Amino acid sequence: MAILVTGGAGYIGSIMVDLLLAQNESVVVLDDLSRGHRAALDQRVVFYHGATGNRALVEQICGEHEIEACIHFAALSYVGESVAEPKLYFEKNTAHGIALLEVLVSAGIRRFVFSSTAAIYGEPVRTPIDEDHPQQPTSPYGWTKLTLEKVLEAYDRAYGLKYVALRYFNAAGATERLGEHHDPESRLIPNVLSAALGKNAQVSVFGKNYPTPDGTAIRDFIHISDLCTAHLLAINHLRKGGASESINLGNGEGYSVLEVIEAARRVTGREIKVKFDAPRPGDPSRLVADSAKARTVLGWAPVHRLDAIIESAWKWHQSHPNGYDSPK
Repeated sequence: MAILVTGGAGYIGSIMVDLLLAQNESVVVLDDLSRGHRAALDQRVVFYHGATGNRALVEQICGEHEIEACIHFAALSYVGESVAEPKLYFEKNTAHGIALLEVLVSAGIRRFVFSSTAAIYGEPVRTPIDEDHPQQPTSPYGWTKLTLEKVLEAYDRAYGLKYVALRYFNAAGATERLGEHHDPESRLIPNVLSAALGKNAQVSVFGKNYPTPDGTAIRDFIHISDLCTAHLLAINHLRKGGASESINLGNGEGYSVLEVIEAARRVTGREIKVKFDAPRPGDPSRLVADSAKARTVLGWAPVHRLDAIIESAWKWHQSHPNGYDSPK
């Protein structure tokens, strides 16, 4: 029996694949490599190059391997880009996701772990945010993820597809072998560390007039290893016959953009210059998780806090100054 990991060559997906291999799981990866890296994948992994919306390819995978479950990471994830290119996002994230589900259900696969997002909540009306918080995304990206969650609910009722939708807050950090390499890079911690390395003269801070103590947006950061552990627990929850669930993943602690930059200065010992820019469209002011349900349902608890997250990323970026393009 094998686990199909879509988007398995991406940042989160590749680290998930390594964790599954460490657990002696059989893994099959499907990735179109539009934003992932073949070099991030262990050579032992069976790899298919293509899109999740390619029904014939997914049918081929299900025919050639005994797939027992799917962990679905494949998606576009830039909030600002989704505002500018909503058609692209609804096609890649929602339409391709539905196509994938149709093939999996037809093949008799009934376990599905979905990479969702805190962006489904939109501007919070209360914090920390629990799973019953109103869902009103402020970006097309958030809507694409929420739409697929609603599809999963319907497929559970109609076809018995059991799923866990994991609503991430801010994934960050690295393992010794794998880290974060996007082009372009929109995430805060890699951009802060790029400035620390001297690759960028400064780090852009988008917005300084949010209704927060220092005026910059507040986010909840979760280490990539903690995140992937939650996915493994979700698979095991479904294997035990667990009910479908939607679950937040975060540390439950909020840090402003300026606090993250100060932590990076502390960890790296480097000067990091700041440039204030206009807020990005679709960015809420404060996103902090209530992760009590993850503890109760999955038995999950995060291990790493902000300084440890930044330190792990700093070590990886120092040893991979050009990401996967030319590691030292």
